[in-house]
Amino acid sequence: MLVKVFGSAVFGVEATTITVEVNIDTGVGYHLVGLPDNAIKESNYRIAAALKNTGYSIPVKKITLNMAPADLRKEGSAYDLPLAVGILAASGQIKGEKITDYVIMGELSLDGSLQPIKGALPIAIKAREEGFKGFILPIANAKEAAIVDGLKVYGVENIREVIDYFDDAGELTQTIVDTRKEFYKGLEFPEFDFADVKGQESIKRCMEIAAAGGHNIILIGPPGAGKTMLAKRLPSILPPMTLHEALETTKIHSVVGRVKEVGLLNQRPFRAPHHTISDVALVGGGSYPQPGEISLAHNGVLFLDELPEFKRTVLEVMRQPLEDREVTISRARFTVTYPSSFMLVASMNPSPGGYFNDPNAPVTSSPMEMQRYMSKISGPLLDRIDIHIEVTPVPFEKLADERKGESSVAIRERVTTARALQTQRFAHLENIHYNAQMNTKQIREFCALDATSKELLKSAMERLNLSARAYDRILKVARTIADLNGSENVEGDHISEAIQYRSLDREGWLG
Repeated sequence: MLVKVFGSAVFGVEATTITVEVNIDTGVGYHLVGLPDNAIKESNYRIAAALKNTGYSIPVKKITLNMAPADLRKEGSAYDLPLAVGILAASGQIKGEKITDYVIMGELSLDGSLQPIKGALPIAIKAREEGFKGFILPIANAKEAAIVDGLKVYGVENIREVIDYFDDAGELTQTIVDTRKEFYKGLEFPEFDFADVKGQESIKRCMEIAAAGGHNIILIGPPGAGKTMLAKRLPSILPPMTLHEALETTKIHSVVGRVKEVGLLNQRPFRAPHHTISDVALVGGGSYPQPGEISLAHNGVLFLDELPEFKRTVLEVMRQPLEDREVTISRARFTVTYPSSFMLVASMNPSPGGYFNDPNAPVTSSPMEMQRYMSKISGPLLDRIDIHIEVTPVPFEKLADERKGESSVAIRERVTTARALQTQRFAHLENIHYNAQMNTKQIREFCALDATSKELLKSAMERLNLSARAYDRILKVARTIADLNGSENVEGDHISEAIQYRSLDREGWLG
């Protein structure tokens, strides 16, 4: 008897429906075909034990299981449940009339209970697109999948519940999530607040500008100056995610199994990988490509602490994603693309000893050591960072001040207002939402300067020997400063302030 059960495979951040065909005939044997990986090939042992402990068994006959399309590589243990259901239906142990109405996924434990799977959200989206009635999956992933409207999601704890449902001996409980309620939950009270930061008013101003325009920023300062503390608070002043951004972000985290009981991710992600990270872990990849840290930071912040300590090859692979805001991974049989539109926040000491340019600290690094330290960061990578700012230690008087600083909520209001201006400005353009995304043509259109501002910028370019890319960066930052000030045009004051935020271009930093 031939039975078809439907599962799903995730490639990149999109799902593909997999048809599990089960045929039972006279003879003896167990044949699993359709490019399964080792985890799927081992499934017969888990299925046999789970069925026996539930009161069922794999029939001693010739069982052929095909996972179509057969030329597509399948991976993971999440196919245990559809394979088991297909075997039971094909052998006549359960009814099979309703099976084709559902996408079924889940990893089996030996006692028949179900373990969480990866990619529940993209699978649910695909199931809805293809007109399936519902999605049966482990209860741990039910809340995540249920944020998809128009699809019935049933979370189950044990294969016995699935068997009883198809045998009309029991009902499954539908998981219902109020997506909008989940989306707005907890937005008013950020975990890290700028109100806790003592002093550092100029750095807060830089952070506000970076958040308002989506600009990459690097913080340069000695150990203990507060670089990490400031970076952790940047997501709290970014505009709240739209529902579309929240779904997009949740989708990526779902692929690597980081959502589980959370449901919809409504807070902008903050990723801070260690400097020992490999280039594959940062940008994504592997034999079965998975999103890297830059994709997990999509719509949020990627924080690279102690930037020169990262391997140069790791930093160089970020150059293309920083420009294109997506990363493409190619393999012999397929190519996957992961979105990676993130704000890069980097920090570094000004020298190997950490106290270069500090008049109160002894000089511990030779010019050669300084040059070697700074050369770890390539010029092209620095050019892709819009704002360079020095962070100085906070004096004791400010540290001891009991008064709270301006809250993240107040700063976020100004940032959100500036972003709204940018959204309106770029409404007729595709894939451009804020100033940092402007290309050269759009910079010329929206950052037009008067004669005085042009002369000011020309003088700075010649004095600092800036590249053409740095010129564009200054104009983008000046446009954001103008937006924060509610100015329609980019003026001389905005250019002057933007030029100040190119610390690493000044003489004495890079030789």
